[in-house]
Amino acid sequence: MRSAGVLWAFLLMVFLAGCAGQEVRPPEEAVKSDPEKAANFAKEGRKAFEEGRKGAAVQAWQKAVELDPTNAVTVNNLALVLKDQYRFTEAVRLLETGIAHSPEVAELHFNLAVIAELYLLDLETALEHYNRYRELSKAEDQEVSGWIADLERRLE
Repeated sequence: MRSAGVLWAFLLMVFLAGCAGQEVRPPEEAVKSDPEKAANFAKEGRKAFEEGRKGAAVQAWQKAVELDPTNAVTVNNLALVLKDQYRFTEAVRLLETGIAHSPEVAELHFNLAVIAELYLLDLETALEHYNRYRELSKAEDQEVSGWIADLERRLE
């Protein structure tokens, strides 16, 4: 009789453990691109940033990027504020998304390289993006050239 009680208790625990699993949700609909609405959020973000309301700027720029991830200026602005908030991994992911949509924008590569090197200590990523920045910027930047040489030495 005791073993039957233990069996029932075990089965009840298994059942309850199964009920405690993660909630299953239907897939979310993809956000539709809306460059005009995104531009309004981008302006709202710029205004909030200029007024010193960085939290509101982040919220507005996140909505803008959701609606138009091809706007490199908004992506870059948002990434820089995230960096200032010590949200380095988010900033890098955002810059990578920006680069995927706008690979020829030198500033995205530069900011990704700086965050990767200084805050995430990802020297290989930093070197890759400093080099890409130098290729795209077409201006000889001695400071960046020095950083590249330093990274190459450190990675040897």
